[in-house]
Amino acid sequence: MKAKTYFFTLTLLLMFFISNAQFVKHHGQLGVSGTQLVDKNNNPIVLRGMSFGWHSMWPRFYNEKAVSWLKKDFNCNVVRAAMGIELGEYSYMKDPKFSKEKIEAVIKGAIKADIYVIVDWHSHNINLNEAKGFFAEISKKYSKYPNIIYEIFNEPDHESWAEVKAYSEEIIKVIRENDPKNIILVGSPHWDQDVDLALADPILGYHNIMYTMHFYAATHGKDLRDKTDKAIESGLPIFISESAGMEASGDGPLDLKAWQEYIDWMEARKLSWITWSVSDKDETCSILKKSAKSEGNWKEEDLKESGTKVREFLRKYNTQE
Repeated sequence: MKAKTYFFTLTLLLMFFISNAQFVKHHGQLGVSGTQLVDKNNNPIVLRGMSFGWHSMWPRFYNEKAVSWLKKDFNCNVVRAAMGIELGEYSYMKDPKFSKEKIEAVIKGAIKADIYVIVDWHSHNINLNEAKGFFAEISKKYSKYPNIIYEIFNEPDHESWAEVKAYSEEIIKVIRENDPKNIILVGSPHWDQDVDLALADPILGYHNIMYTMHFYAATHGKDLRDKTDKAIESGLPIFISESAGMEASGDGPLDLKAWQEYIDWMEARKLSWITWSVSDKDETCSILKKSAKSEGNWKEEDLKESGTKVREFLRKYNTQE
């Protein structure tokens, strides 16, 4: 009996290792069924991972080895490449060639690591022509890879939903000319808080569209969860593409109780979630200290409290896939 039990346990461990090591190969093309993100077999899937900080300010972490380390050590099954559009010396507006090189390093790293990757147009403003050009190029180049997810407008701030919707429809059209299947994430006004506005007037005529909600647990409470619950119950697919456990400023103390409440809420609803951010700024939400190497292999002493905690979450919940 002991030999049989040992063999059974070994088999389960081997199966987990294979599915975890080959995550995209195992789950394949993602889609949206009702409000749920699903895999190639139409089974519910939850993506959990890390967002890199603005590429234009922390470009040193934008490399394949850092992606590999986030998969290996943090257990990420998705990463988010946040391409800074206006801010920073190396922003897309100032240096598009450098910007694309950095984003594509993360994309290639995710493909090599066999995890999913969100290509995030990280701006608070509408830059329609530039966004159309970028997403036309990226979707043409990477449409054959099921790893790719497009986030077409990070956190609109003061734009109306009518403006965000019109912009989004233009970008979606450009992407769908090259890529008919991969998931597209659409933002909503007020830093991705007003999902109710998208619910009242959703984008029609396209498949595999989801809407993003962002939270910072020490600032955003139950009211935002209730608003999001209502949107989901009314048929709006939601993806939490940015979140963390401190104040919305990205600074201040972690509120571990409030963060856990959000984690429990997301897990109960099978919502995918991304935590901000892989960077070394002197702030709570940047998970790394200045001592952290650019290419991963981070030691315990390289991680801030937020880094230690999010790694704990990812290791706990991503073992269940």
